[in-house]
Parts: sequence; C-alpha cells; structure tokens
Amino acid sequence: MATTTTSSSLLALPSFRSNCNQRPSFKVRAQISGDKATSVEPVNGSVSVSNLQNLKGSEVNGKVKFQREAEIELLWDDGYGSKSVKDYFAAAREILKKPDGGPPRWFSPVDCGQPIKDAPTLFFLPGMDGTGMGLVPHQIALGKAFHVWCLHIPVHDRTPFQGLLKIVEDVLRQEHATRPNKPIYLVGDSFGGCMALAVAARNPSLDLVLILVNPATSFERSPLQPLLPILEMVPEELHFTIPYALSFIMGDPIKMASIGIDNQLPAGVKLNKLREKLTNSMLPLLSELGGIIPRETLLWKLKLLRSGAAYTNSRIHAVEAEVLLLVSGKDRMLPSQEESKRLHGLLKNCTVRCFKENGHTLLLEDSLSLLTVIKGTCKYRRSRRYDFASDFLPPSKGELDFALQELLRFLRNAVSSVFLSTMEDGRIVKGLAGVPDEGPVLLVGYHMLMGLELGPMSEAFIKEKNILFRGMAHPILYAETDSTKEFGYMDWIKVFGAYPVTATNLFKLLSSKSHVLLYPGGAREALHNRQEFVRMAARFGATIVPFGTVGEDDIAELVLDYNDLMKIPFLSNYITEATRDTKEFKLRDESSGEVANQQLYLPGVLPKIPGRFYYLFGKPIHTKGRPELVKDKEAAKLVYLEAKEEVEKCIAYLLKKREEDPYRSVVDRLSYSLTHLPENDVPSFEP
Repeated sequence: MATTTTSSSLLALPSFRSNCNQRPSFKVRAQISGDKATSVEPVNGSVSVSNLQNLKGSEVNGKVKFQREAEIELLWDDGYGSKSVKDYFAAAREILKKPDGGPPRWFSPVDCGQPIKDAPTLFFLPGMDGTGMGLVPHQIALGKAFHVWCLHIPVHDRTPFQGLLKIVEDVLRQEHATRPNKPIYLVGDSFGGCMALAVAARNPSLDLVLILVNPATSFERSPLQPLLPILEMVPEELHFTIPYALSFIMGDPIKMASIGIDNQLPAGVKLNKLREKLTNSMLPLLSELGGIIPRETLLWKLKLLRSGAAYTNSRIHAVEAEVLLLVSGKDRMLPSQEESKRLHGLLKNCTVRCFKENGHTLLLEDSLSLLTVIKGTCKYRRSRRYDFASDFLPPSKGELDFALQELLRFLRNAVSSVFLSTMEDGRIVKGLAGVPDEGPVLLVGYHMLMGLELGPMSEAFIKEKNILFRGMAHPILYAETDSTKEFGYMDWIKVFGAYPVTATNLFKLLSSKSHVLLYPGGAREALHNRQEFVRMAARFGATIVPFGTVGEDDIAELVLDYNDLMKIPFLSNYITEATRDTKEFKLRDESSGEVANQQLYLPGVLPKIPGRFYYLFGKPIHTKGRPELVKDKEAAKLVYLEAKEEVEKCIAYLLKKREEDPYRSVVDRLSYSLTHLPENDVPSFEP
C-alpha cells in the first residue's frame, strides 16, 4: 500500500523523516492543500517532494503520475471489491514496519489518485486501530470524488483526546483558509466519530459534513464495559489471545471475507470461495492485530475512548454540521442502533442509514461503497449547497451491476421490455435510434403504476446509448425522518439521477444539456393542460421526445385508488403523516389545488401473471430556432398539444401492436428462453 506521511499542516514531519532509517519498500505521495499533487519518495533515508502535473495514472521513469479529470464518466470503475481486509492488514503491516513513533500525522493513499475538478477534501479519522487504513476498500472510489487524507496515530503515541482534536483542527483551518467556499468532509469511524463530532462542536463556523460510522459516543453503554477490568489483568504473555476475541466482537469475519465475491455465483462456488478466504486469509491475519494494538496501547486506547466519548457528549448540543450517520445492525461492540436514535434526536441536521447485517467494522465488511452511500443520500456537494445538477456523480459500472442484479432482476425478467422509437421521417424502428444522442432532450410521457417503467427504461438508455437520463422524483424521497432507515430502493433512485421536480432543477438540467425525464402531470395524472415545460425547453433549444408505455395492466390490477385509501382512517392518517415533511419542497411555483399539493401513496393492487412492458418514443419535436415559444404562450400551448397527442398515439399504437406479440405472456417467454441461447433476446412484434 503506497502512502504519504505528512504533518497536520500536510508537510512531511522532521520526526517522521528521522525515523526513516530503513528504505521503505513502497512509494509515497503527498498533496498540499488539496490542489497540488506531489510525489514523495525515499532518497537516502530522507523524504523528497517533487511536483506532478499533466499526466494521468501513467508511469514515467518509474514514478506514478496523475492527471485530474474534469468529470466522472458514466459506468466508471469505482474499484469497490478489488480491495479487502487482506489489503487492510498488508497496508497496516507496511506502515508499522519501521519504528512507529512520532506524533500523529496525515497521509494520502496513492490508490486514491487524483479527483475530479473542484473536488472537496475528505479527512478520515480512524477507530481504535489508529492506522488510518480503514478506507482501503473505498479508496479508489473516494479518490475520484475527494482529495482524501487519513490520520495515522502511531502505536506508541500517547496524545490525549484534546491534543488529537488540535491536530485535526489545525488541518481543517488550513484547508478552510485555502479553499473557503468548499465543504470539508470528516469521516469518523467509531472513536474517530467522537473526534469528528467534538471538532464540529468546537468549530461551528466551518462548513463541515460529518460521516459517522458507528460512532463511539455510546461507549459507556458498551457490552464490553464489564470486560475492561479483566483486560487490564491479562498478563503480557497471554495478550496474543485478546486480538482474536476482539476481532469477533468488533466485526463480522464472514462479511469481511465476502468483499469481492460475486453474489451472482452459484451457491456452492460462492461458499467455497468464502471458506477459502476465511481459512487462508482472514483467520491467519487476525494474529496481526496484536502488533497493531499491543497490550499497553490497547489499555491506553480504551481510556482514550472513554474520555473522548465523555468529552464529545458534553458538547454535542453545539454541533451545527451536516451529519450522515451509518450504523450496523449487528454491532456487538457498541449499541449503535440505539445510539442512532439518540443522535438523530440531538443533532440538528442528521440523516441515518442502517446496515442490519453488518458488524462494528462496517467499512471493512461486504456492503456498499461508501461513495455510493454518500451519493444516494445526496451528501456529495462541491459548494455550500447541494446542487442536483452540478453535484451529481454518474453511477459506476459496479453500481449498475448491483442495481440490475439485486434490485431489478425480478422485474427485468418478468416484463422483458420492448423498446421502439420514431425516426425523423416517421418510421418506427426497434431500439432507441430515434432518440437524439445530443442534449438537451426532454422526455415527456405517461407515468405508469408507481413508476415501474423507470428501471428497464434507464437500463436501456445506459446500455444502448450510453446516456443516463435524469428523472423527476416526488419530494417524499428526500424527507429524512426515520432513524432506522436502511439504504434501499429510494436511495438507489437518487444514485441513478432522480431529482425533485422543481422549475429550478429543470432549468439547471436543461442548461447543462442533459437528457431529462418529465411527467408534467406529476404523481397521479399523465398530462395537464400546461405548457410551461415547452417554454422551458425552447429557452435552451431542447428537443422534446414524447413517449408512451403500456404493460401496467398486465402485471397488476388496481383495486384501491387514492380516494379509496383516504376513506380508511388509519391509512389516511399514515399517508398524511408520511407526506408531512414534503411541504418544504416547492413542486410548482405557479400551480394550485390538487396538482400543487399532491400526496404520494402506494395504491392497493392485486398482482397478475406478468405480461410485457412496451415503450414507444415518438417523433422528436424540435424547439431550437423557435424563440417565439419562450414568450408566446399560445404558440407554446400548440406544441404542448402536439406532444400530448403524440403521447396518446404512442399508447394507442402499443395497445394495438402488443396483441400481435407471440411472447406477450411470461410463460411463452420462458419457453423461448429454455430453447434458445441465454444471450438471445426474446423477440416481439415487427414495428
């Protein structure tokens, strides 16, 4: 593991240089103030620094060099699963080879590379191990979106809690002075969570985003409390047994070993890989914990943890920072789930996500990329306020694979979607060739039951056209009132580009030449007699593509509509309460009545044996070169009526043509699949 070591001012410490008596076997990289990339290599037992520019991940004269990218591309490689706990121990072993003395210091992992333009800075505050290597499985992904720095607390360091806070505060203030308009991220793991909260309480004027992973603020209620006096009495010669015991309390070995194992493998193959990892990697590596946390260090860390938790809890009321709290459902070291409820009530701006199958060492266990969680909770921003257009990071290939296999697999297989589009000359063809490749494009259509058409539609655009359209979403998706909420489907919708449907967001997305999906009628009706979206599209010369979808009636039968549900007292109260916090979002600036005050609800439906989903994208309507549409409401209304008529034609066409589909039934499609190669798509009618 290549690393860089620096002081709290992000410069190499004299004490560190003096301890480099042996030539390290790994390269190190330094980065000053998050803006200049430098390469630090051992030269005759000392550290030298040289600037790096204008190269992208290439090796020149034996030196790895990097170039900053402007933006992240769609389906980029986030590297999640390529690093595991084995790499964590290898990195810790490497950093502990030399005498690990001197004060705490910062380093930047080379795996992080160079982030995108205007990236904020992320500082990682470690747990009890103090190595700073806790982000190993997440470094590649985080390095694309952040300038990443990790705090290393040497094994024999005895800096008190407030001394550690001073080290963190020094680097935060320097970062703020260098880039005053950028947010600063603090990822605090366990004990590091206490440090992050304490620093935020002492520096309310800084724009901080805290990401707390099972923070140790509940240490006084830890199940380990009765064992602490026993640990103090364990003789030195028996200390080697303690790391083994703590490892099973702190984390889930099976979840740790599962990182990088493909969930889609056959059960037997997956089990064999897991057994091999456990026996050949995980269990032998646990003996190294004794070197990372020797007996005297362990006792010191426990005292430090107790004092840090008490100090933080006494000042937690002063925290003004934005907080994302990640908690594990099987944390045997701390009552993290219970603590999340307490912190959610105390902190002014706190979002919680629970991972029920994970242990205390969440960041080192098989779960999700930390960057995915940050994106799905809308916590990634490059300025003082989150912008749904400019701050959005496109999904990675790993995120797409997870969504298709874990979230949408059943729906994809059940509905076997058929896509058609209309060329400029009016011809209807298979696929999406009729949809313009260049934006801005405004897709306007009909909202099926609970938006079930969105998953297959998004997949088709990504795979066929390498385009991620940005879809509208009801504001209830952005309400954060639950302290036990899991990272689930609603968060994944945001990972794939959902945005709250406001005029401002639509303006920003069209101005950035995006492909934007809009249902003008909102969550309940398809199209209202409004022409505002036409005028907005004309302002940017966007191409309007009307489309229709059918198939909802082949998968479910609606038995209870909104009006029916509101007549049932307990359901009426639930819907009202669930949508209470969405009033802060302005859905439509100029609307009133039902359209402006919609409540999102789950209708009562009965499932059917699945049919197919059919999509038809109509003939594009061009607004470029038609400036009259911006000011002339009557002209815009005519275009609106044209789009509305095209949507109706698409739906009518699909309803008629699907009767000609010999594989409309899921039974017929399964029969076809059993007699043809898996890669063969199930055919449909000819357009």
